[in-house]
Amino acid sequence: MKKTILTLAAASLLLVGCSGTSDDSAEFDADDTMFAQMMIPHHEQAIELSDMALDPATGAGQTVKDLATRIKAEQDPEIAQMTSLLTAWGQPTQMDASMDHSSMMGGMLSTDELAALGALRGPDFDTSWLKAMIAHHEGAVEMARDVIDNGTNNEIRALAESMVSSQLAEIDEMKALVGS
Repeated sequence: MKKTILTLAAASLLLVGCSGTSDDSAEFDADDTMFAQMMIPHHEQAIELSDMALDPATGAGQTVKDLATRIKAEQDPEIAQMTSLLTAWGQPTQMDASMDHSSMMGGMLSTDELAALGALRGPDFDTSWLKAMIAHHEGAVEMARDVIDNGTNNEIRALAESMVSSQLAEIDEMKALVGS
């Protein structure tokens, strides 16, 4: 009987040891949380900008519409991934509304800037949209580089590295389109 109890105890310890902290998504810090909480609304605005370009009323050119479609397709699943991580960590999916985080999210357009962009049509819309999206992506890249340098969660860091890579490529593409 004593041997059976010792065997069960050893087996229990082995199982606990195997299930320990090997789940990288469970380890996170304030930088990881803040990144996800800020990048979600940042991505939501990129989707809003993409929807503007895809609205037939703006008369956006096909190149801009194609780019908007890609951006939207990339960022929707990233929002879902960040939301899932925050939920798994027991963290709110939104930033603390009592604090002004706008200075920490580069490239975000104000309500007035969004309205002005939405009033443009055709080639004027395309040029302004591309310039706004370049600035928006540059802000996202800066935020992503911060979490790569300071965060601890491997899944967030991998997501941020992917964002840097894809958004830098899109920035280059958009800069070529506006001739800058």
